[in-house]
Order: sequence, then structure tokens, then C-alpha cells
Amino acid sequence: MAVALTMARMKLAVLCHAFHGTRAQTAGTGAALGVLFAAATVGLAFSGPDLLAAGYTVWLLGWMLGPVFMGGGDETLRPEYFSLIGLPPRRLATGLLVAAFVGVAPLVSLTALAGLLVAGIGVGAANAVVAVPAMVLQLAVFVLLSKVTVAVAGLALRTRAGAIVFGVLNGAVLAALGQVWVFFWAFGQTGVPAAVWYLPSGWGLLAVQGHWWALAALAVLVLLLVGAWAALLNRRGGAAGVSTRGRRPITAATPVGAVVAKERRTWSRDLVRTHQLTFALSYALCFAASPLLLGWDGMLPYAGPIFVVMAAAMAANLYGTDGTALWLTITIPGASDVRGRQLAWLSAHAPVAVVLTVALTAVTGGPWPPVLALLPALLGGAAGLVPLISVYGLVPGTDPHRRAGNPLRTSEDDGALTGQAYLMLALVALTGAPAALVALRYGWAGVAVGVLTGVLCWWGFGLLAERRLRAHGPELLQVMRTGRKPRAMTRSRFNGLSKTRKTIAWWCFGFGSIPLVPQGIVAAVFVANDMLRHSWFLATYLPPALRYPAAAAFILLGLAMYGAGGWIVKPSSPRSRPAHG
Repeated sequence: MAVALTMARMKLAVLCHAFHGTRAQTAGTGAALGVLFAAATVGLAFSGPDLLAAGYTVWLLGWMLGPVFMGGGDETLRPEYFSLIGLPPRRLATGLLVAAFVGVAPLVSLTALAGLLVAGIGVGAANAVVAVPAMVLQLAVFVLLSKVTVAVAGLALRTRAGAIVFGVLNGAVLAALGQVWVFFWAFGQTGVPAAVWYLPSGWGLLAVQGHWWALAALAVLVLLLVGAWAALLNRRGGAAGVSTRGRRPITAATPVGAVVAKERRTWSRDLVRTHQLTFALSYALCFAASPLLLGWDGMLPYAGPIFVVMAAAMAANLYGTDGTALWLTITIPGASDVRGRQLAWLSAHAPVAVVLTVALTAVTGGPWPPVLALLPALLGGAAGLVPLISVYGLVPGTDPHRRAGNPLRTSEDDGALTGQAYLMLALVALTGAPAALVALRYGWAGVAVGVLTGVLCWWGFGLLAERRLRAHGPELLQVMRTGRKPRAMTRSRFNGLSKTRKTIAWWCFGFGSIPLVPQGIVAAVFVANDMLRHSWFLATYLPPALRYPAAAAFILLGLAMYGAGGWIVKPSSPRSRPAHG
């Protein structure tokens, strides 16, 4: 117990000194959103136990899948830090478990689990007393399942086969969650599935309702998970593996060719990138194929564009994942590193996207103009935005050779990575909007618009990224080395803004994608294909005369939110800056 309390105090001390500046703002925004979701979950206790059980299932999936997708989870205290102490694996696991309860996420989750107490009070006094240990055990299950999932992922990413299999599974699970309405509809499920009661997330609620065995089951599950985590910690160590296949020497006649060859070699050897590419492919195929359960194949042709958007989001921090190797780039004058990376990214993703799009569109018999218009537009937009976002919003990453036992941990700032990925999703989708709208209205003319916008995005965004890299290369390297941005780089963004303006900007950037993509673009596609009254897409529930206007209004709202956020943080003009004597 002394070791566990010491680790908890260490975690608290690190957190007290770590959250400042932009990271504190990100954590504050995440905490505020978490409290809102927690309050909504507690509110489900007044609506019925079925809804509350479903809500806790969502929390369980969030704890298990969130860290896998967003940087490997919280590792303020890494197991490697204590390798020289000689602690037994189970004692180390217990100490890290106690320390894992210190933080914003566990506190928010415990608030959401207060719904058990509300449900217990509604049944009786004894049930309310049982709710207290049920809350603690349920939270322990959430945390431990998260730790075990991340540990299994870390082991899987040590081999190429493991990286591929884990990427396929992750993509399939996330796509199934995104298309859960399809499964409900296909299997005639109109309410909350009965399965939520049998998942570990529902055992605490079962205990509160008088099934006392569920409380013992939670305690046993906690002990089993601690043992499993201890065994996984004992196997943890070393960095993510790379392919050991023989390779021909890298040869190139031009600086750009050298960058392309180096990047293509990295895409084929770095198992984290292999996992990301496989995840994007699996997500796209499963997401597009899910409506086949309903006998509708209209989404299959869009698997290629979906793959491009998801792959771009996974590569949003392209320069950050290279770590301090950035010094190799900035010390070679005249080498067009950005153009080389753009070509390498296209060579790794464009063939897959083209094959998916052409093959699945041929199987379904169309629609050819919208699909062929979207594909080049999105490919060009992604190839331009990937380097642009990564140099303007660079998140300091862990050097590949220092990823240690958790290869998913490519950065110390998970919140920034998450926001960067969502921003990339929205921006890449936006680059395909003009071509898609023209194709829907004028047919094959949209293909020409898609090619034109794709080339312009590739060239224009790449040019901006290249200028940024040349002008601020040393500052970006300093960010990679220290994790802190020089004052000159942050002056044009959030420094100097009032707290109110910062909050508004964060909300605009964080939530602009919701009206833009699902409620706007996706809802318009659903309406165009007569897919009505589906899930949470508001336009599909409105009268015919209001469907397209509602979708258009959401698109404009999303664009307005991003525009407002950009206007708030844009650099001030020299004339508006006060003179300094």
C-alpha cells in the first residue's frame, strides 16, 4: 500500500506541474465536455435502468477504444520508470492502478457512475449502500480494461502481422459503432439491446438492483484484470519492431526523390504507420459495407473517399511523429522535404483509394460522376493538408526509437492529437465539397472540378507548408526538443487573447465538425439517397421541403464556426499592434 500511495502522490505532483498554457486549455475543455456527458449519464438514471446500462456501455467502450485511437492513453507514470527498483509485477500493477485513479478522466467517470447511487436510492436504502462499492469497482474495471487493451495493442504492434490484425479489428469496431443504427435496424432492435446488461459495464447496475452476485463478479473481474495487466507489464519493454526483410539501398537522383524514397521506406517499416494505414482501410470498408445488412449498397462506392479522409486524419501529425529527426531536414538547404512527403503519401495511399473506388463503384454500377469527382479532390486536399497541419499545428512527438513499451504513445499531448485529427477530418472533407456539389448538379463536370481543386490544394497547401518549414524550421525543432513553443510562434494564436475569446475559439474548432460533416454533408447524402429517419441526422426527419435547406444550414453553420475560430486567433496586422518604445 505504501508503494501505491507513493505512486499516487507522484502522479498528482506531475499533473500539478504539467498542465499550463495550451495544454491546460485543452485539458479544461476536455474536462468540461466530460462533465456534460457525465451529467447526461446521471440523468439517464431518471429515465430507466435500460438507458443507464446503455450509457455505461458507451463509457466502457470509450475507456477501451479511446486510448488505442488517440495516442496510447495516460502514461504519466510509465512502467519503465520503475524497472530498476525490482518491484514484483503484481505489486507494480497495483501501484500503477492506484495512481491511474488520479486524474481528470477517472474523476469525470466517477461522476458519471453516480447514476448508480441515484438508481439505488430509487430502489431502497440497502441498494443505495451497495451503490458505493459498485461505483468504485465499476471504475476500477473501466481503468483496468483500458490498461489491458493498450498493453495488448503494444504487444501486437511489435510484429507486422500483429499491427495489421489489430488495425483491422480496431477499424471494424469503430465502423460498427459509427453504423450501429444499421445493426439495430437489421436485427429488429428498436430499443436498448439486452446484451448491455451482461457486459461488465452493466454489472454495477445489476448489483444495485438486488443481484448481489454482480458485485462479487465485479470484484473477481478486477482481480483477474490486475493479474492480466501484471503479466502484460512483465512482457513490456523495448521499442516497436520494424521489418527485418532485406531492402535494396535507397538511391535517388534528386533531393525530392531522396525524400520520397526515405518516406516510402518509413511507411513500409514503421509498424505504427502500418497499423494506421490498415486501420483506415478497415474502417472505410466496414463503414461502407455495413448498410449491406439492409440490402443497400449505395455507400460501397464511397469506401475509397472515406479511406482517404481517415488516412489523412491518422497522419495529421506527420512531422511530429518523426521526433527530433527534423534537424536532418532543416540542415539541408534547398531540399524540398514537403513535396517529397506529399508524393510519398500519395504513393502509399492513392493506389489503394483508386482500386477501392473503381472496383466497388463497378460492382454497384455507379454513381460514377460524384465518386470520380470526390476522389481526386480528396487525395489532393489530403496530400496538401497533411504537411500543412503538421507544421502549423505541430504536436511534439516521441522519437520512434524512444516509444518504449507502448508504441501507440507517439506524443505526450493526447488532447492536441485528438483535436488535430478531428480538424483534419473536417478540412479534408471540406476540400471535396465543391467537386461533389458540382457533380450532383452537373454530372461529369464535377470530375474536372475535382481534379482542379485537388491539384490546387496539393500545390497551394504544400507551398504554404514549405514556406512555414523554411521560415520556422529552428523554432519547430525547438518545439520537438522541449515541448514548448517559442513566444514568437505563439504570439499570433492564443497569447494575448482574453479568456472568453480563447474559450470561444476552442468551442468553434472543437465542435465545428459536428454541424459541417454529420449534420450537413452526410445528412445531405442520406437525403439524396432517400435514407430517411436515420440515427441522429436531423435533416432526415424533416418534411421534404426542409431537408436540403436544413443540411445546407448546418454546413454553413460549421463553416461559420471554423471561420469565427480562425478570425479570433488570426494574427493581428502590424498597424493594429501597439508601438513599443
